[in-house]
Amino acid sequence: MRIAVTGSIAMDHLMVFPGRFTDQLMAGRLDHVSLSFLVDALHIRRGGVAANIAHGLGQLGLSPVLVGAVGSDFEPYRVLLKEQGVDTESVRVSPDLHTARFVCTTDADQNQIATFYAGAMAEARHIRLAPVLARTGGLDLVLVSPNDPEAMLRHTRECHELGIPVAADPSQQLARLERDQVRALIDRSRMLFTNEYESVLLQERSGWTEEQVLGRTGLWVTTLGAAGSRIRRAGRTTIEVPAAEAQSVADPTGVGDAYRAGFLAALAWGEDLRNAARFGSVAAVLALESVGTQEHILRPAHLLARLEEAYGPTTAHAFTARLAVPS
Repeated sequence: MRIAVTGSIAMDHLMVFPGRFTDQLMAGRLDHVSLSFLVDALHIRRGGVAANIAHGLGQLGLSPVLVGAVGSDFEPYRVLLKEQGVDTESVRVSPDLHTARFVCTTDADQNQIATFYAGAMAEARHIRLAPVLARTGGLDLVLVSPNDPEAMLRHTRECHELGIPVAADPSQQLARLERDQVRALIDRSRMLFTNEYESVLLQERSGWTEEQVLGRTGLWVTTLGAAGSRIRRAGRTTIEVPAAEAQSVADPTGVGDAYRAGFLAALAWGEDLRNAARFGSVAAVLALESVGTQEHILRPAHLLARLEEAYGPTTAHAFTARLAVPS
């Protein structure tokens, strides 16, 4: 399966605040907030939703096609992505704008306050998928992840016109999308990704009930943090998969992206939905144990060991051949 991942490509500035944000909020004074947090650590990492997911797929041997817009400062980042097996030839480079920036502070309770500067990402609306399709010889799935809203809508529309299945992942952009835009992204999608909060927000923004959403997508994957993930399909039994247990918690940023990479890789290998969710959960927990969204390494032997630890030897055995580790 050849997967194209469209969406944000960014540099992440990740900071750690040793206290709790909630301790700084004063009841009755929230209409005028002026806060400053003295942080203990700053990590500058490669990020962006599309790049994170493509990085994970690349590590797993899927040769994903990354589609997005960046600034002229992208070249060192491009080299590192290509080393992981990511096709970056369809990334648009702006001569005038910087690559997007994600600035995030995480507190002691793993709460986060973040700001995102779009920069060159605004030019993603000018990218056409037809040339990508022609260059690669065909695509089996296009993931439409958070991006310039016009780009998300254009990619979705063009996929429908070209007959390419779409996986919708509006996540962080739900708050700024209008009702018709949210509906356009969901309608006729092969699959839909949200976290638990976004699943409620998506219904509010689209004006559709859970049943109506399920009637317009092939399957709906919702990540539930430490509670695991849930897969729903219209008229079918819901699949609930517990999370793999983390050995430590270093940084929650990008955990959902790692889950998507693992889930999509497992589907590309022909695994069923339950095993795809299990593999996604293991990939996610490895990201949780690392600082930065692309610092975790998906080593076959380690993946199999964590799969067996979390879900038993039968699940691990199902992935042995795909991960090229002798049984």
